[in-house]
Amino acid sequence: MLKTDRYVQTEAAGMLYRLIPVTEEIIRCVIGKEEIKGNDSLIIEKKEYPSVEFEAEENEEKLELKTGKVLVSLELLSGRIEWKHADGTRWCIQDKADLTKVDVVRYTTGGEKPVINRVKTVDGERNFIQNLKPEKVRDGYRARVFFDWKEEEEIHGLGQAEEGIYNYRGHNQYLYQHNMRIPMPLFVSTEGYGVLFDCCSLMTFNDEGRESYLFLDTVDQIDYYFMGGNTMDGIIHAYRYLTGKAQMLPKWAYGYIQSKEQYYTSKELEEIVRHYREIGVPLDCVVQDWNTWDPGNWGEKILDQSRYGDNKECMERIHEMHAHSMVSVWPNMNAGGKNHQEFFDAGYLLYDYATYDAFNEKAREMYWKQAKEGLFDQGFDSWWCDSTEPFSGPDWGGAVKREPWERFQLVGGEHKKYLDPAVANAFALEHAKGIYENQRKDREDMRVLNLTRSGYASGQKYAAMLWSGDTCADWKNLKIQIVEGLNMGLSGYPYWTLDIGAFFTVADKWQNRGCGCNTDPEPKWFWQGKYNEGVKDKGYCELYTRWLQMGTFLPMFRSHGTDTPREIWNFGEKGTMFYDAIEKFIKLRYHFMPYIYSLAGAVHFEDYTIMRSLLFDFPEDREARKVENEFMFGPSLLICAVTEPMYYGPESTVLNREKTWECYLPAGTIWYDYWTNEKYEGGQYVKVETPIDRIPIFVKAGAIIPVADGLVYAEQEPEKPVQIIVYPGADGEFVLYEDEGNNYNFENGAYAMTRFQWKDAAGQLVNGRREGSFPGMREAVYETVIIK
Repeated sequence: MLKTDRYVQTEAAGMLYRLIPVTEEIIRCVIGKEEIKGNDSLIIEKKEYPSVEFEAEENEEKLELKTGKVLVSLELLSGRIEWKHADGTRWCIQDKADLTKVDVVRYTTGGEKPVINRVKTVDGERNFIQNLKPEKVRDGYRARVFFDWKEEEEIHGLGQAEEGIYNYRGHNQYLYQHNMRIPMPLFVSTEGYGVLFDCCSLMTFNDEGRESYLFLDTVDQIDYYFMGGNTMDGIIHAYRYLTGKAQMLPKWAYGYIQSKEQYYTSKELEEIVRHYREIGVPLDCVVQDWNTWDPGNWGEKILDQSRYGDNKECMERIHEMHAHSMVSVWPNMNAGGKNHQEFFDAGYLLYDYATYDAFNEKAREMYWKQAKEGLFDQGFDSWWCDSTEPFSGPDWGGAVKREPWERFQLVGGEHKKYLDPAVANAFALEHAKGIYENQRKDREDMRVLNLTRSGYASGQKYAAMLWSGDTCADWKNLKIQIVEGLNMGLSGYPYWTLDIGAFFTVADKWQNRGCGCNTDPEPKWFWQGKYNEGVKDKGYCELYTRWLQMGTFLPMFRSHGTDTPREIWNFGEKGTMFYDAIEKFIKLRYHFMPYIYSLAGAVHFEDYTIMRSLLFDFPEDREARKVENEFMFGPSLLICAVTEPMYYGPESTVLNREKTWECYLPAGTIWYDYWTNEKYEGGQYVKVETPIDRIPIFVKAGAIIPVADGLVYAEQEPEKPVQIIVYPGADGEFVLYEDEGNNYNFENGAYAMTRFQWKDAAGQLVNGRREGSFPGMREAVYETVIIK
């Protein structure tokens, strides 16, 4: 055994094992063949970790390391590791591990002129290089890490896929970047621990059959962090300690965001905002989807002057209306454009000769320079980094979806053609890093916001908001989306959203999206919405309304999709059922804005999670573990999404169904029906009325919720005092967070926090002193409302 003041190292099962206490609860485990390497990590923050006191001793059979919180026992013959609490009770067993040497290759044309097949796909225009050849660049390893879980133990996390698997026990999961797939190398257990792999290659999770393991496609060594946080919040805190604090997004990012595929001029963007202001429906951002470039110049960050020549002036008028804008940017570019030529001349393109090399710092700087000059300086406020996988999947075609293993091989193989296989999952992470770091160099007065289709562990520190990709409009997919959002939160990533109403609405044939894309009439497996008449179909209007009601309580509240328009006035007139329900929930989002922005502050300062699986707050409730269509929105609100139609089926078919919904109320507290204030004991299922303008929302006893009325944009100062609403029945507290909303002065202490405490026995709300200040801070005026 080798022991230093930082780690212990020994040989077991023919391999080297190094155990490194990072904190009392976090132990890094590194397993190598010939040596333990000190490799740089893309996801673990480079910082000095404080030394941790630990004890270690070894005998002929095992090595044991113990901190104040964790006991690690390594069997020297088998390599089996038992992870235990300091008192000896067991969390889990890492059963064994193996490393198999492989050739790490890169693909080039070998000096030949590239044979480029340029294809117009549903995911944009793409290059496929026909004469790439593999070339060995170094030795590497394929690895497997085996686990022996307890019979009732549940495993969650691993990011977002598309199958809607909540508990991964008994399942396989393929971890690769793709439209609708955002892997995360972290899983958490209902036994109260998490495991974060420092791995950016393709991976698979396997719990089918007789063995359970995580497979790592290309690594130099096995490198993972055991996090014994005991609670889900404790595990997520450990994850962000290792990977970085989530950055504050601009306050307006928490308002309503209107998007669709697509707007065509700057003036149209301005008119959308103006229309919302005229009808009095709140709005904070309008989104410009793709196709801002000159015809044929896919991916150029230079505006088509015939349609966007007045962009800066239009954006200024949008700002005058207290709204903001977002613009789509792509990592790949057509040959012949100015941006592409600049990258080509500098040698900053990957070997598809279209996508820039986001792993190269100079290339990231060039990408930002182009985006700044062509878009940011022309008035756009934020980024929509689309298609950041970034290589189009060869499985996105045909009427029948391929087998999961086949898709993994096809799409993963495409990534490994153009990226080092050890970092095949990390392109979007480096892309987000470039946007964040370079914008901050230019504008400290304007927070970065990057809505991106792919991402990876640690992306939260780059202000990257993930969205779930191009989903289809049906009720099954609405259910699946909720599950994927829950697992993203359980993966430590706090910023996740979706296309409200789904991206694809119709299904009858391939749609020509205005880009000259393939018009093959053969149905596509991924383009299978159920509503060919779009907003003319009352069945779609009902689905959209229920989707929006759920989306009201996500970290980002954003409508988007193709095939049919998405602005509120397309769902009827004021006074009609769908319009009124949509307006009611958009206004409800703004009613909760002081609460929501305080949750955003907690995400940054306290490593909090906004969209919360019931495992966060009710880990002892066995029934709550099964619930996949409910979640906590912050500490106080239980959101029970309605995921079945009650009024209409496709083609406006009238349904005669009961307008009620059954909800599970977690045990251990009293719950208030938000709409009626009726009280219920937890630990039971209840059925409540759910007309089209209502989904079940329950408030936990002891909740303190700050709200504001009359807001039409997030940064608006309310005309009336902020109400502090208290729901009695238990003690409670809440911290109200305030700052300037759209700069980084909070990093230097320019913010205020006010702690409110409810003492239930005394029936008293105690307002703590407002700690801190910031420029422009107004006098705090509150009105207390106690629910009876």
